[in-house]
Amino acid sequence: MTGPAYGVQRPVTPLASVLLAENPSPMTLDGTNTWVLRAPGEERCVVVDPGEEDDVHLRRVAAQGPVALVLLTHRHHDHAGGARRFAALTGAPVRALDPSLVLGSEALGDGDVVAAAGVELRVVATPGHTSDSLSFLLDGPGADQAVLTGDTILGRGTTVIAHPDGALGPYLASLRRLADLEPGTAVLPGHGPELPDAPSVATAYLAHREERLEQVRAALAQLGQDATPRQVVELVYADVDRVLWPAAELSVRAQLDHLRTP
Repeated sequence: MTGPAYGVQRPVTPLASVLLAENPSPMTLDGTNTWVLRAPGEERCVVVDPGEEDDVHLRRVAAQGPVALVLLTHRHHDHAGGARRFAALTGAPVRALDPSLVLGSEALGDGDVVAAAGVELRVVATPGHTSDSLSFLLDGPGADQAVLTGDTILGRGTTVIAHPDGALGPYLASLRRLADLEPGTAVLPGHGPELPDAPSVATAYLAHREERLEQVRAALAQLGQDATPRQVVELVYADVDRVLWPAAELSVRAQLDHLRTP
Protein backbone atom coordinates (compact mmCIF):
# COMPACT_ATOMS: atom_id res chain seq x y z
CA MET A 1 0.00 0.00 0.00
CA THR A 2 1.44 3.39 -0.98
CA GLY A 3 1.33 6.38 1.35
CA PRO A 4 0.01 9.89 0.69
CA ALA A 5 1.43 11.55 -2.43
CA TYR A 6 3.03 14.64 -0.90
CA GLY A 7 4.53 17.15 -3.28
CA VAL A 8 2.81 15.73 -6.36
CA GLN A 9 0.27 17.73 -8.35
CA ARG A 10 -2.61 15.33 -8.99
CA PRO A 11 -5.26 16.15 -11.63
CA VAL A 12 -8.81 15.56 -10.35
CA THR A 13 -11.17 17.26 -12.83
CA PRO A 14 -10.60 19.07 -16.14
CA LEU A 15 -10.26 22.32 -14.14
CA ALA A 16 -8.87 21.24 -10.77
CA SER A 17 -5.75 19.57 -9.46
CA VAL A 18 -4.59 19.10 -5.87
CA LEU A 19 -1.34 19.37 -3.95
CA LEU A 20 -1.40 17.63 -0.56
CA ALA A 21 0.36 19.47 2.26
CA GLU A 22 2.51 17.32 4.51
CA ASN A 23 0.67 18.14 7.76
CA PRO A 24 -1.12 14.89 8.67
CA SER A 25 -2.94 14.62 12.00
CA PRO A 26 -6.18 13.19 13.43
CA MET A 27 -7.84 16.51 12.52
CA THR A 28 -6.31 17.03 9.05
CA LEU A 29 -6.36 13.36 7.91
CA ASP A 30 -3.48 12.93 5.41
CA GLY A 31 -3.00 16.71 5.29
CA THR A 32 -4.55 19.85 3.83
CA ASN A 33 -5.65 19.79 0.19
CA THR A 34 -4.43 22.85 -1.68
CA TRP A 35 -6.48 23.17 -4.86
CA VAL A 36 -5.06 24.60 -8.10
CA LEU A 37 -7.69 25.69 -10.62
CA ARG A 38 -7.23 26.69 -14.27
CA ALA A 39 -8.92 26.16 -17.62
CA PRO A 40 -7.05 24.05 -20.21
CA GLY A 41 -4.42 26.13 -21.96
CA GLU A 42 -4.36 28.82 -19.27
CA GLU A 43 -0.98 29.78 -17.85
CA ARG A 44 -2.30 31.43 -14.70
CA CYS A 45 -4.13 29.62 -11.91
CA VAL A 46 -6.37 30.17 -8.88
CA VAL A 47 -5.20 28.64 -5.61
CA VAL A 48 -7.68 27.64 -2.90
CA ASP A 49 -6.31 27.18 0.65
CA PRO A 50 -2.50 27.43 0.39
CA GLY A 51 -2.25 25.76 3.80
CA GLU A 52 0.02 26.32 6.77
CA GLU A 53 3.17 28.47 6.76
CA ASP A 54 5.27 25.62 5.38
CA ASP A 55 7.75 27.13 2.93
CA VAL A 56 8.37 23.84 1.11
CA HIS A 57 4.66 23.33 0.38
CA LEU A 58 4.03 26.99 -0.45
CA ARG A 59 6.90 27.04 -2.96
CA ARG A 60 5.62 23.83 -4.58
CA VAL A 61 2.23 25.46 -5.05
CA ALA A 62 3.74 28.72 -6.31
CA ALA A 63 5.68 26.73 -8.92
CA GLN A 64 2.42 25.57 -10.54
CA GLY A 65 2.35 28.78 -12.57
CA PRO A 66 1.64 32.47 -12.17
CA VAL A 67 -1.06 32.73 -9.48
CA ALA A 68 -3.89 35.08 -10.38
CA LEU A 69 -5.81 34.81 -7.12
CA VAL A 70 -5.86 33.05 -3.75
CA LEU A 71 -9.17 32.04 -2.15
CA LEU A 72 -9.64 30.87 1.45
CA THR A 73 -12.46 28.62 2.59
CA HIS A 74 -12.05 29.68 6.25
CA ARG A 75 -9.66 31.06 8.81
CA HIS A 76 -8.17 27.90 10.37
CA HIS A 77 -4.37 27.87 10.24
CA ASP A 78 -4.10 24.58 8.34
CA HIS A 79 -5.91 26.30 5.45
CA ALA A 80 -5.02 29.97 5.78
CA GLY A 81 -1.92 30.17 7.99
CA GLY A 82 0.44 30.43 5.00
CA ALA A 83 -1.68 32.85 2.97
CA ARG A 84 0.33 35.97 3.78
CA ARG A 85 3.64 34.23 2.99
CA PHE A 86 2.14 32.76 -0.20
CA ALA A 87 0.95 36.20 -1.30
CA ALA A 88 4.48 37.50 -0.78
CA LEU A 89 5.89 34.65 -2.89
CA THR A 90 3.45 35.09 -5.77
CA GLY A 91 2.17 38.67 -5.64
CA ALA A 92 -1.39 37.32 -5.81
CA PRO A 93 -4.26 38.92 -3.91
CA VAL A 94 -6.03 36.92 -1.20
CA ARG A 95 -9.82 36.88 -0.81
CA ALA A 96 -11.91 35.42 2.02
CA LEU A 97 -15.10 36.15 3.93
CA ASP A 98 -13.16 37.41 6.97
CA PRO A 99 -11.77 40.88 6.08
CA SER A 100 -8.78 40.30 8.37
CA LEU A 101 -7.56 37.60 5.95
CA VAL A 102 -7.92 39.70 2.79
CA LEU A 103 -4.80 41.03 1.07
CA GLY A 104 -4.78 43.36 -1.92
CA SER A 105 -8.45 42.83 -2.78
CA GLU A 106 -11.86 42.79 -1.09
CA ALA A 107 -13.79 40.38 1.10
CA LEU A 108 -16.07 37.75 -0.42
CA GLY A 109 -19.81 37.42 0.16
CA ASP A 110 -22.47 34.82 -0.50
CA GLY A 111 -23.44 34.74 -4.17
CA ASP A 112 -20.32 36.53 -5.43
CA VAL A 113 -18.90 35.25 -8.70
CA VAL A 114 -15.13 35.08 -9.04
CA ALA A 115 -13.57 34.70 -12.49
CA ALA A 116 -9.86 34.18 -13.15
CA ALA A 117 -7.53 31.78 -15.00
CA GLY A 118 -10.39 30.81 -17.28
CA VAL A 119 -12.54 29.45 -14.45
CA GLU A 120 -15.63 30.82 -12.76
CA LEU A 121 -16.58 30.14 -9.15
CA ARG A 122 -19.75 31.04 -7.27
CA VAL A 123 -19.30 31.76 -3.58
CA VAL A 124 -21.64 29.79 -1.32
CA ALA A 125 -21.71 30.79 2.35
CA THR A 126 -21.61 27.58 4.37
CA PRO A 127 -21.13 28.61 8.03
CA GLY A 128 -21.12 26.03 10.79
CA HIS A 129 -17.66 24.51 11.01
CA THR A 130 -16.61 28.13 11.51
CA SER A 131 -18.62 31.31 11.15
CA ASP A 132 -16.61 32.34 8.08
CA SER A 133 -16.71 29.03 6.18
CA LEU A 134 -17.26 29.31 2.44
CA SER A 135 -17.66 26.78 -0.35
CA PHE A 136 -16.88 27.52 -4.00
CA LEU A 137 -19.04 26.11 -6.79
CA LEU A 138 -16.88 25.46 -9.84
CA ASP A 139 -18.55 25.12 -13.23
CA GLY A 140 -16.77 22.61 -15.42
CA PRO A 141 -17.03 21.71 -19.11
CA GLY A 142 -20.16 19.86 -20.13
CA ALA A 143 -21.82 18.18 -17.17
CA ASP A 144 -18.70 18.47 -14.96
CA GLN A 145 -19.41 20.54 -11.87
CA ALA A 146 -17.62 20.52 -8.53
CA VAL A 147 -17.80 22.24 -5.17
CA LEU A 148 -14.79 23.05 -3.03
CA THR A 149 -16.03 22.57 0.52
CA GLY A 150 -13.09 23.30 2.82
CA ASP A 151 -13.96 21.59 6.10
CA THR A 152 -17.74 21.76 5.67
CA ILE A 153 -17.65 18.32 3.98
CA LEU A 154 -14.54 16.14 4.25
CA GLY A 155 -13.44 13.39 1.94
CA ARG A 156 -13.47 10.91 4.82
CA GLY A 157 -15.36 10.99 8.12
CA THR A 158 -17.27 14.00 9.41
CA THR A 159 -16.20 17.47 10.44
CA VAL A 160 -15.98 19.23 13.80
CA ILE A 161 -18.27 22.11 14.71
CA ALA A 162 -15.64 24.42 16.21
CA HIS A 163 -17.75 25.88 19.05
CA PRO A 164 -18.13 28.70 19.95
CA ASP A 165 -17.17 30.19 16.57
CA GLY A 166 -18.91 27.32 14.80
CA ALA A 167 -22.57 26.53 15.43
CA LEU A 168 -24.79 23.56 14.66
CA GLY A 169 -27.88 25.42 13.44
CA PRO A 170 -26.02 27.25 10.67
CA TYR A 171 -24.12 24.05 9.84
CA LEU A 172 -27.33 22.09 9.28
CA ALA A 173 -28.59 24.91 7.04
CA SER A 174 -25.31 24.81 5.09
CA LEU A 175 -25.63 21.06 4.56
CA ARG A 176 -29.15 21.59 3.22
CA ARG A 177 -27.78 24.11 0.70
CA LEU A 178 -25.18 21.59 -0.47
CA ALA A 179 -27.81 18.84 -0.61
CA ASP A 180 -29.72 21.00 -3.11
CA LEU A 181 -26.84 21.15 -5.61
CA GLU A 182 -27.14 19.37 -8.93
CA PRO A 183 -26.74 15.58 -8.63
CA GLY A 184 -23.26 14.53 -9.70
CA THR A 185 -21.60 17.68 -8.36
CA ALA A 186 -18.21 16.42 -7.20
CA VAL A 187 -16.85 17.31 -3.75
CA LEU A 188 -13.33 18.73 -3.66
CA PRO A 189 -12.75 18.80 0.12
CA GLY A 190 -10.17 20.45 2.35
CA HIS A 191 -9.01 17.06 3.62
CA GLY A 192 -9.34 13.53 2.29
CA PRO A 193 -10.21 12.21 -1.16
CA GLU A 194 -12.61 13.80 -3.63
CA LEU A 195 -16.16 12.45 -3.64
CA PRO A 196 -18.50 11.97 -6.62
CA ASP A 197 -21.79 13.47 -5.44
CA ALA A 198 -22.21 16.41 -3.07
CA PRO A 199 -25.99 16.06 -2.55
CA SER A 200 -25.73 12.46 -1.36
CA VAL A 201 -22.83 13.22 0.97
CA ALA A 202 -24.59 16.28 2.43
CA THR A 203 -27.73 14.20 2.98
CA ALA A 204 -25.68 11.53 4.77
CA TYR A 205 -24.04 14.24 6.91
CA LEU A 206 -27.47 15.56 7.86
CA ALA A 207 -28.61 12.09 8.90
CA HIS A 208 -25.44 11.64 10.96
CA ARG A 209 -25.97 14.96 12.75
CA GLU A 210 -29.58 14.10 13.54
CA GLU A 211 -28.45 10.73 14.90
CA ARG A 212 -25.83 12.41 17.10
CA LEU A 213 -28.41 14.89 18.37
CA GLU A 214 -30.68 12.02 19.38
CA GLN A 215 -27.74 10.39 21.18
CA VAL A 216 -27.03 13.63 23.04
CA ARG A 217 -30.70 13.94 24.02
CA ALA A 218 -30.59 10.38 25.33
CA ALA A 219 -27.36 11.12 27.22
CA LEU A 220 -28.96 14.15 28.88
CA ALA A 221 -31.95 12.04 29.87
CA GLN A 222 -29.54 9.60 31.51
CA LEU A 223 -27.03 12.05 32.99
CA GLY A 224 -29.33 14.97 33.74
CA GLN A 225 -29.99 18.15 31.81
CA ASP A 226 -27.01 19.93 33.39
CA ALA A 227 -24.47 17.32 32.26
CA THR A 228 -21.13 18.70 31.11
CA PRO A 229 -19.88 18.31 27.54
CA ARG A 230 -17.14 15.98 28.77
CA GLN A 231 -19.69 13.71 30.48
CA VAL A 232 -21.69 13.55 27.25
CA VAL A 233 -18.56 12.78 25.20
CA GLU A 234 -17.62 9.91 27.53
CA LEU A 235 -21.06 8.37 26.99
CA VAL A 236 -21.85 9.16 23.35
CA TYR A 237 -18.31 8.83 21.95
CA ALA A 238 -17.24 5.83 24.05
CA ASP A 239 -16.43 3.86 20.87
CA VAL A 240 -14.33 6.69 19.35
CA ASP A 241 -10.53 6.87 19.73
CA ARG A 242 -9.81 9.07 22.76
CA VAL A 243 -7.35 11.13 20.74
CA LEU A 244 -10.45 12.55 19.01
CA TRP A 245 -12.33 13.34 22.21
CA PRO A 246 -11.16 16.98 22.43
CA ALA A 247 -12.56 17.58 18.94
CA ALA A 248 -15.71 15.65 19.84
CA GLU A 249 -16.13 17.87 22.89
CA LEU A 250 -16.19 20.95 20.65
CA SER A 251 -18.99 19.38 18.60
CA VAL A 252 -20.87 18.33 21.76
CA ARG A 253 -20.66 21.90 23.06
CA ALA A 254 -22.24 23.02 19.79
CA GLN A 255 -24.92 20.31 20.08
CA LEU A 256 -25.75 21.28 23.66
CA ASP A 257 -25.91 24.94 22.72
CA HIS A 258 -28.26 24.01 19.87
CA LEU A 259 -30.52 21.94 22.12
CA ARG A 260 -30.53 24.42 24.99
CA THR A 261 -31.19 27.53 22.90
CA PRO A 262 -34.93 28.31 22.75
